[in-house]
Amino acid sequence: MPETGTTGVEGKPELVFFVNGRKVVYQDVDPEMTLLTYLRTKLRLTGAKLGCGEGGCGACTVMVSRYNPTQRKVLHLAVNACLAPICSLHGAAVTTVEGIGSTRTRLHPVQERLAKAHGSQCGFCTPGIVMSMYTLLRNHPTPDMEQLEAAFQGNLCRCTGYRPILEGYKTFTKEFQGCCGGMAGNGCCRNGQNGQAANGQAANGQASNGHAVNGQATNGQTSNGHAVNGQATNGQTSNGHAVNGQATNGDTGNGWNEDVSKELFQVSEFQPLDPTQEPIFPPELMKTKSSEQTTLKFVGERVTWIKPATFKEVLELKTKIPHAKLVIGNSEIGVEVKFKNCEYPLIIAPGHLPEINFHRYTEHGITFGAGCTLTYLNDTLAEAIHDLPEHQTRLFAAIVEMLRWFAGHQIRNVGCIGGNIVTASPISDLNPIFLSAGCTVTAMSHQGGSRVVKMDHAFFPCYRKTALTPEEVMVSLDVPFTKENEYFLAYKQAKRRDDDIAIVNAAFRVQIEEGTDIIQDIALSFGGMAPTSVMACNTANRLIGLKWDNDLLPEACSCLEDDLPLPPSVPGGMVEFRRTLTTSFFFKFFLSVQQRLNLKDVPPPYRSACSLYHREPPHGAQMYQEVPEGQAREDAVGRPIMHLSALKQVTGEAVYTDDMPPIQGELYLGLVLSKKAHAKIVSIDPSEALKMPGVETFVSAEDVPGSNITGPVVLDEEVFASEKVTCVGQVVGAVLADTQAHAQRAAKAVVVQYEDLEPKIITIEDAILHQSFFHPINKIEKGNLEEAFERSDQIIEGELRIGGQEHFYLETCAAIVVPHGEDGEMEIFCSTQNPTKTQMLAAKALGVPANRVVCRMKRMGGGFGGKETRTCVISSVCAVAAHKVRRPVRIMLDRDEDMVITGTRHPFLGRYKVGFMSDGRVLALDISLYSNAGNSLDLSRGVTDRALFHSDSVYTIPNVRAVGYTCKTNTASNTAFRGFGGPQGLFFAESWISDVATKCGISQLTVREINMNKEGDLTHYNMKLERCQVQRCWEECLKQSDFHTRRRQVDRFNGENRWKKRGLAAIPTKFGISFTSTFLNQAGALVHVYTDGSVLVTHGGTEMGQGLHTKMVQVACRALKIPTSRIHISETSTNTVPNTSPTAASASSDLNGMAVKIACETILQRLEPYMGKGSWDDWVRAAYFDRVGLSATGFYRTPGLDYDMQKNEGRPFNYFCYGAAVSEVEIDCLTGDHTVLRTDIVMDVGDSLNPAIDIGQIEGAFVQGCGLFTMEEQVYSPEGVLYSRGPGMYKIPGFADIPIHFNVSLLRGAPNDKAIFSSKAVGEPPLFLASSVFFAIKDAIYSARADAGLKGTFRLDSPATAECIRMACEDQFTAQFPAAEPGSFKPWAIKL
Repeated sequence: MPETGTTGVEGKPELVFFVNGRKVVYQDVDPEMTLLTYLRTKLRLTGAKLGCGEGGCGACTVMVSRYNPTQRKVLHLAVNACLAPICSLHGAAVTTVEGIGSTRTRLHPVQERLAKAHGSQCGFCTPGIVMSMYTLLRNHPTPDMEQLEAAFQGNLCRCTGYRPILEGYKTFTKEFQGCCGGMAGNGCCRNGQNGQAANGQAANGQASNGHAVNGQATNGQTSNGHAVNGQATNGQTSNGHAVNGQATNGDTGNGWNEDVSKELFQVSEFQPLDPTQEPIFPPELMKTKSSEQTTLKFVGERVTWIKPATFKEVLELKTKIPHAKLVIGNSEIGVEVKFKNCEYPLIIAPGHLPEINFHRYTEHGITFGAGCTLTYLNDTLAEAIHDLPEHQTRLFAAIVEMLRWFAGHQIRNVGCIGGNIVTASPISDLNPIFLSAGCTVTAMSHQGGSRVVKMDHAFFPCYRKTALTPEEVMVSLDVPFTKENEYFLAYKQAKRRDDDIAIVNAAFRVQIEEGTDIIQDIALSFGGMAPTSVMACNTANRLIGLKWDNDLLPEACSCLEDDLPLPPSVPGGMVEFRRTLTTSFFFKFFLSVQQRLNLKDVPPPYRSACSLYHREPPHGAQMYQEVPEGQAREDAVGRPIMHLSALKQVTGEAVYTDDMPPIQGELYLGLVLSKKAHAKIVSIDPSEALKMPGVETFVSAEDVPGSNITGPVVLDEEVFASEKVTCVGQVVGAVLADTQAHAQRAAKAVVVQYEDLEPKIITIEDAILHQSFFHPINKIEKGNLEEAFERSDQIIEGELRIGGQEHFYLETCAAIVVPHGEDGEMEIFCSTQNPTKTQMLAAKALGVPANRVVCRMKRMGGGFGGKETRTCVISSVCAVAAHKVRRPVRIMLDRDEDMVITGTRHPFLGRYKVGFMSDGRVLALDISLYSNAGNSLDLSRGVTDRALFHSDSVYTIPNVRAVGYTCKTNTASNTAFRGFGGPQGLFFAESWISDVATKCGISQLTVREINMNKEGDLTHYNMKLERCQVQRCWEECLKQSDFHTRRRQVDRFNGENRWKKRGLAAIPTKFGISFTSTFLNQAGALVHVYTDGSVLVTHGGTEMGQGLHTKMVQVACRALKIPTSRIHISETSTNTVPNTSPTAASASSDLNGMAVKIACETILQRLEPYMGKGSWDDWVRAAYFDRVGLSATGFYRTPGLDYDMQKNEGRPFNYFCYGAAVSEVEIDCLTGDHTVLRTDIVMDVGDSLNPAIDIGQIEGAFVQGCGLFTMEEQVYSPEGVLYSRGPGMYKIPGFADIPIHFNVSLLRGAPNDKAIFSSKAVGEPPLFLASSVFFAIKDAIYSARADAGLKGTFRLDSPATAECIRMACEDQFTAQFPAAEPGSFKPWAIKL
């Protein structure tokens, strides 16, 4: 890369780059500053967000463009700005979301389509998703669906469920434009019709997943009920979806007719994409004068960054300073510096040098420069695969296949081959491939010259070390061709398919003697099985000379067992799973080679074990009831209008707490957190921290002017730990400094001495052992349990666990506190669901009345319950700090801090006893629920109570005893999370009723239907069910999903396949709506009408992406009979609406909607005398001049809530939401991997206020629930230290984890007379429907176990991770690695 303008005033080096077309010349460069920090703090471009700081979420994605003189073209790359060092941008052009369009000028089509397709909810991840798509279109103006999905591998969204994002963006693809040119018509790809084939082929004319091949099936109908070519003889598809939205008999198959809509947005409204209108690359950056090639050197406080002009200079620097780090993409070093506290004083950046940026074909293969990015490696090998004979490129194919699952585009675009090798990660995806291939590395040093090193068993001598010397620099990698009789495959298993590090990976190469089946040479390499990537050399030596036949397998497995030992306490845990994967992977390789050799045909049931993963593009239908004919056009209620902030979110203009401009004199706060679970604080020494640059002061318990005792429900917490700590992550103190980097660095320098205390209670079992419970222990009891058990034909007893779940809102907790210096007044800007609690606890800590503290909240980047109370920990600390220094104080937690401090969904342990008759009727349930509350009560009693209320699921059980134990442990206090204990209680119920069906030997459907709630039934807490819609949801969902036909198909598939299995499950749900703390069921609103006719609405709810403000504007629109364009909501604040309840319990639309309606009706009544003539504006002006008040408050309290748990009588809930889901999955029995093939949901939301928002909430809740039940796993050490504290180790679902077919229907004709405009709540109830995926997985496992001769019920805890699935599919491979005896070792990790 040519250098431009390298020196400025006083000879200082200049960093020159462009941002959104504007030239930036920067001299005082700190090499430790990232591009994200520079954009946000120096240029005030706050569209790109900090979501994780480790390149794992994509919220910070920007486009970086560079001119490549070799290729003579500009390369556009999606890049994680949180990892990109600012120094690396010299000579580049950066484009941020602000640079492609805005609401003030013109939206780019990428921004417009995402907004109008309802693909932005909280909006925090949205700019990153926009920029990933924008970069794709700059490189491929008309991408295909595979490219589209791949573009988002490095992006996460916690709100939407991903479907609307893909739905909006698929309008750019070849498939969409090719089939209909952007206009819906017959067979439009948007409707997922024309019978798509699985992998495009099926020998019998029908794809294995039931989709017709080439859109045809011999019976004129695809087996999943989609009409062939969009037609069916009766005009009705068997799954109830109308063909193109119509059916010849006028019926969509579920009783709905012409008032049903499937369109949430109009494609015809989208502006076209015109690639010729994109900004040009700055011509200045395309100069190639050699005279401009100079060395750049930037010196910061701790780090010096050198960009050498020549490769010789690199070698000289490495000779002088051998431990200097070479950085190309910073994807590894950046994480090490930030999260592992590594320090690298000298950074050398040689990525631009031609000596390490090239590829060339040789006689034996392809040589790649060490600086070539992984994207470049992938593209070059893909081209070779296309051009060369298949047998030569089998190694290339293995690399390309592995790169599909290697991080996301943002990492692959900057991470390089050399960096991947020399960082020597023990779980590297590529290094095992390079080892088995026998690749060679060329390295150079200044004194030693060049040498070639083979990548073999000695290349990685120990953890994070290679055979290269410190002075050597890797120059290139030789990747060989394969031979005709040589076979190469690689495998990987991770917690999530996209963008995840491996649990275990493997690469196998075998060369067969020509004309025989004898092994001439073989190599087997593994990652995740040792401190380094390792080769199973003894196994290879033993197998050479043997025949590739069935006798080989047991010999190989036995040798691998000896070659790859793992002690039971090994870091990473999962010992039996990891060892089982080694032999399972080899078995897959064995079958694949056997199939290729054609020596002995692989048995048909085994063939599916050989297939590579393929996923067809996702699609589905969203159906809802149209507004009644005759509804006024300006009446927005019931219409799928866009989220009111969507356009601001897609352009990066939406302001979140940390986006607010810095206030003069502002200081940043860095937290000092406890490193012990239970210990006495002996001393706190901040002296070294106070000496560090930029540090202002240290704050601790001694500085609290009011009360250091705090707590959202009971006062059992401290603002700052004073004498002891009771969990890891408790706030001990804080450092104030001029920047975030200085504050965080100084906080780590504070020395805290501890003295361990006993007992250390970490798990639920620990709490039970020590009887560590919060009291009282609540109980719901009904009927005569003992008598019912005596009358029961059968009794089952069991124990089950459901793990916790990290909220992983994309915006971490943030606060800005501004002291006003007068009367103790303070203003708090905070990302919180609970402004009132934030106000009250800050006032208590400050020792002032609540009227001196104002909390303001505009929007959150997600909440899900995690910001209901735990944000108060942060805001109170900030308030104390601001009081001490009399200056504004800001904090935004890093992801790892947030995960350690703020708590999670409660882990639960359930112990149950169920009595039932042989026909499946349940007579008695005795269940004890244990929740891990953490170190303080917080909201845990309410969580446990709601679990008790929902322990019946949708079943009428005459005799029940449900007891809830809230366990006090030495972990971070757990808190509210979407569902608030409901999903846990429901999970236990659906688990035992599944076992009842198995014990009775009758179908799961039958047992559920026999026991299902009916109109007028009493729950176990004696509440009568009115307008009970569960059976209707259930029946419509079974019909819509064509359950019975697909049940037969799944059984047939399982009979034909041994190592791939499918499962199908139908799950209903019932969720009670109201705060279980009755006093919280109240809300207020304030409505102002201004003299120009505009309306300002303020209410007690907060906007976190759920569309609450949008719905409130719709409510006001109907109440006032004016268009939504006249109504505005600015923010939520405690000085406008006081004493608000938290935005939680799914009740906010109900409560605040009624309050807004009441306030609007008050104003409308005042305007009635003026309504005889003129318009709204005329009425308002007339009223004003007549001195009529145009401002009104509204207040609402939910009537009739009066439950008494001691008496077990009354109404704890206002009403119930009902729903049902059917999910089909496919599991890989050898790895534990799973794919959700299809999900159908029918959800009762009453008369929807906004179908687009409600469907978005259903889909988002469902996908979040999939994380809870299948993927998201907290990992703790036995000492109570959280290991999984970022996206690197904690995995939420990604784009590739949603159902391939995802159909959502809103129940029609089910108005709810107990809520605003007959609507129902929607935020929490759908989440549990994701357990249909869990139970479908369990159904599939049953088939695998049956093939292994295992009958009867088995325990499957949640989440059903790959480890759980694989180990439940017991076979000869799992039997090879029995678990060590508990108590004989100290486990690396434990379950809470």
